[in-house]
Amino acid sequence: MIIASILIISGFTSLIFGANWLVDGASSLAKKNNISDLVIGLTIVAFGTSAPELVVNSVASFNGLSDIVFGNIIGSNNFNLFVILGIAGLIYPITVQSSTAWREIPISLVVTILLFLLANNFFVTQNPEISRLDGIFLLGCFCCFIYYVFNQLKQEKTEVLAYKNKSNYKIWGLIIIGIAGLIIGGKLVVDNSINIATELGISQKIIGLTIIAAGTSLPELVTSIVAALKKNSDIAIGNVIGSNIFNILLILSISSFVNPITYSPNFNQDLLIVSGGTLFLLLAMFTGKRKKLDRWEALILLTFYLIYTTYLVWKEL
Repeated sequence: MIIASILIISGFTSLIFGANWLVDGASSLAKKNNISDLVIGLTIVAFGTSAPELVVNSVASFNGLSDIVFGNIIGSNNFNLFVILGIAGLIYPITVQSSTAWREIPISLVVTILLFLLANNFFVTQNPEISRLDGIFLLGCFCCFIYYVFNQLKQEKTEVLAYKNKSNYKIWGLIIIGIAGLIIGGKLVVDNSINIATELGISQKIIGLTIIAAGTSLPELVTSIVAALKKNSDIAIGNVIGSNIFNILLILSISSFVNPITYSPNFNQDLLIVSGGTLFLLLAMFTGKRKKLDRWEALILLTFYLIYTTYLVWKEL
């Protein structure tokens, strides 16, 4: 089990570095071909920060590990919402723009409820699953979300990002090594997490909701902490809300294309936790200082996650 644990840590390290190298190389390639910073941010960087979840879920879906797939998605969204926002909000109270308070947070809530309905097959009578048809619908919703964000950002001033010129060899080297790092890391994390779960008698659901979810959310955690330290609230909260929407609409849809994903109703409680946390965040915009996540509210988020996760693990042991 010690060796498996070391391999999991190595896998997460490979995922994080792989994602960074892929983003760096792809961003440089896009910039070199005069693609705008807006398009880079919406596509390449967004894909890169969620690449660990995408690779882990694709590997898990290919191997028919449905509980790992849903555990990673739902667990990552819970981790993003309760831990990342909790820590970032404790570092510096997060001020939220009107568009985020009135539109992006509600969109995230609606997307979570949509997943609940699709996964439980409220619209059909077949067994609970995310089918390939559901995946096509989720992907269509993702395209609509990107279109909305694109129009939203066109109306706002955006910061121009600076990129160092790199040779084509270095750019493609970063992209290839980044993709390799993601594939190898994803394989290491999934295989060895299953080995540990089997050895300890812990369900794949718990492994997905905790260890894998936390590990694949490390890029978002680092990004939001750095943003909070720099008092950049837009990045701190935008990173979390955007990632939660991205995970459900894009990553889950791609996972369903690999294999239809059987859904266990045991995840309903965890989906309700995500929905409740998102609703709490929305209400927090209208309590205390308006349109701000105060430190005491951030502390509630973080404390709840620690208690709930402890309860989940204790229930399994």
